[in-house]
Amino acid sequence: MTTADIESTDREPLEATTLSTQPEPPRLPGLGWAELARWAWRQLTSMRTALFLLFLLAVGAVPGSVFPQRGNNSGDVLTYLSQHPKLGPFLDRLGMFDVFGSAWFASVYLLLFVSLAGCVIPRSLVHARAMRAKPPAAPRNLARLPEHRTYVTEAAPQVVLDAARAALRGRRWRLAAGAGTVSAEKGYARETGNLVFHLALIVLLLGVALGSLFGTKGSVIVVDGAGFANTLTRFDAFTAGRAANTDDLPPFSFVMTKFRATYERGGPQDGAPRTFEADLLVRDTPTSPQRHVTIEVNKPLTIGGTKVFLIGHGYAPVVTVKDGQGRVVLNGPVVFLPRDSKFLSQGVIKAPDARPTQFGFRGLFLPTAQVDPVRGGISTYPAADSPGLLLTLFVGDLGEDNGVSQSVYQLDTTKMKQTGAKGMRIGDVWTLPGGVGSISFDGYKEFASFSVAHDPGKDPVFIAAMTALTGLMLSLFVRRRRIWVRATAAGDGRTLVAVGGLAKTEAGGLGREVDDMMDELRVAAPELQEPELQEPELPEESQ
Repeated sequence: MTTADIESTDREPLEATTLSTQPEPPRLPGLGWAELARWAWRQLTSMRTALFLLFLLAVGAVPGSVFPQRGNNSGDVLTYLSQHPKLGPFLDRLGMFDVFGSAWFASVYLLLFVSLAGCVIPRSLVHARAMRAKPPAAPRNLARLPEHRTYVTEAAPQVVLDAARAALRGRRWRLAAGAGTVSAEKGYARETGNLVFHLALIVLLLGVALGSLFGTKGSVIVVDGAGFANTLTRFDAFTAGRAANTDDLPPFSFVMTKFRATYERGGPQDGAPRTFEADLLVRDTPTSPQRHVTIEVNKPLTIGGTKVFLIGHGYAPVVTVKDGQGRVVLNGPVVFLPRDSKFLSQGVIKAPDARPTQFGFRGLFLPTAQVDPVRGGISTYPAADSPGLLLTLFVGDLGEDNGVSQSVYQLDTTKMKQTGAKGMRIGDVWTLPGGVGSISFDGYKEFASFSVAHDPGKDPVFIAAMTALTGLMLSLFVRRRRIWVRATAAGDGRTLVAVGGLAKTEAGGLGREVDDMMDELRVAAPELQEPELQEPELPEESQ
């Protein structure tokens, strides 16, 4: 055996020993399902998560005001899909046309509700126990508090303490007596207001969910002299909550006898609206007598839990349309929708039953018609002072027989040909080119658009909003503070009176309260005009 072999043999056991003595890294216990669920619950019910979900809900509601919604106007959704054949279907799959009814919005809404409930309810229970607890005992040395006052009196310590209790009780402080001390606390309404605010948010979310699930909302346009019955088929647009019973709508009806609108004349606000009113003959039930009701903007008709709001108005030109065989295929008012503040209105007139060929018109109704050299026909005032009707004729297939629903305010001209245009005044008759028929402009009627809404969550939401506002005011303006009074016998018949105050916020006013306390104590226990004594440091009192 060589020297190298001996050295190698001596070295191997040493290296093995060295390696074996190194400590192994600690092994952490595995995270089981219970621990993982507990961690996830803590994260979900933290206030940080609740604020993030509230922000996410606000961001998620933005598409509801950017894109048309099926619940409000399904016709606009169809128009958007037809104008954007690639982007539209993709947005539809994401729920952009039914934001507030989409699964992702409902998920964020539900998570926010759970997060708030899991955060606020335990805090409320803790706060309720704290409100029943006694105020904390006095510190050993009141001189260390931010606000501290002392004086010497000849009154007995018990006289001082009785005066302190009477004064604090008169100001509605919570009191606790100790050995030679009085402890007082005030301002729990601050935390109470904070919790009330968050609890009201939970109720508000419940109210919104209640209205979303069980509420109904529809819109309808009614022309002067026409009526409406609160049945599903009479609405122009209708949306209902997922749990709403549409077979049990309140059986009321009404006839609009007259719509009136007034506008400002002359001056810088010429044409500005002044009043909108609709006179209705209302039946609460099919067998009840009619009653006269006038409704205005923000003054709805209320029947049971349903409200009828006046939300808009416009004009409906009255026309008579004949086909090429001389038959009357349309006679009556046709609703035109306003496009500007002067009520220049746009609409379509269709003659699907005309023979030998179908035809239709795109039209503009001008309440006070004038011709502008650049813009053409315009309306200079919203009232119907000089009505005019501009029509463009299209002849061909209207596309109403292909099984695809069509809006009454749109004209599909893909299979039609424009063959003429004409401006008309009341009483004019236009004999259409090609012998397809004729149209006469017989006059106009006004229409009003109504929103019929039943929202069972409206009252809870209103109460919750007012409660939340009250809680917010309490949390902002109420100050949490504590005052201690100690009366210590100093010998020779003298008593050292010490008053200390502590506030949990930086708001001012605590020093003034301590001074007021001192003034009331001096009335019951007058101050001696002697050198001030130093307050002795006492052992900490127990609760």
